[in-house]
Amino acid sequence: MRVFRGPRETRERRAVPVPGAARTPGAARVPGAARALLGCLPGLAAVAALALCATGVERAASTHARPAAADRHTAPRPSVVPRSAWLGDAARAQPAPRYDDKVLAVFVHHTDTPNGYDCADVPAILRGVYTGQTGVRDWDDIGYNFVVDRCGTIYEGRAGGIDRPVTGAHTQGFNHRTTGIAALGTFTAGVPVPDALTDAIAALAAWKLGPTDTDPRGKASLVSSNGLSRYAVGATATLPAVAGHDEGYQTSCPGAALTARLPDIRDRAARLQGRAG
Repeated sequence: MRVFRGPRETRERRAVPVPGAARTPGAARVPGAARALLGCLPGLAAVAALALCATGVERAASTHARPAAADRHTAPRPSVVPRSAWLGDAARAQPAPRYDDKVLAVFVHHTDTPNGYDCADVPAILRGVYTGQTGVRDWDDIGYNFVVDRCGTIYEGRAGGIDRPVTGAHTQGFNHRTTGIAALGTFTAGVPVPDALTDAIAALAAWKLGPTDTDPRGKASLVSSNGLSRYAVGATATLPAVAGHDEGYQTSCPGAALTARLPDIRDRAARLQGRAG
């Protein structure tokens, strides 16, 4: 809030000394009209009035500075099981994680593993996925940032920090500025897709896209980093903010059944961000 006060020498000559009201660095200035009124008040009353006035000015300035943050659509972080809980001492030596500056999109996958598992056995299944990717394929880590099981439990996948924009290895050409979420199982045409699984994917997508205020129902502009994707190196692709793996790479992943649920996942994620409609 800007208040006109006139020339410096005039301001100093008219200032009213108020006992006990020393000016502190960064404190709010008091408008000229309020200073004139303070000159008519006894000492203690002037101190009280000055405090009230200064508080009001600070509050108004603070309120004025925050509308952009208040307009941001975010969602709470869902519960995530850390990788240490399922990987244990099976972790291989690997290079330090890589990071992007932000997350603009989410790619949904399936792990192409059996569906009839008991959810209590998921940690062992994930260790098998990890071993297949880091052993047989010789990757530096599991490729997915997160894995969701049919009971709706979310597991941290790739190392680097649940809250951080870790660069994954899940969608060739589009691992930057994205998060890879894998549904544990195989979801080809006709396979039932549990609601608990899709609800968990939606919650995770809503949370990860919140910091960039990305609408899960909208589009994202991503630059291809690999010509083996559906787009040439350096080409800008406009893709769904919540996309199936096949949107960026020639594959049948995440399966026809899960692909058919993506519109529901997007809508639910948008609602979790507090978006209307």
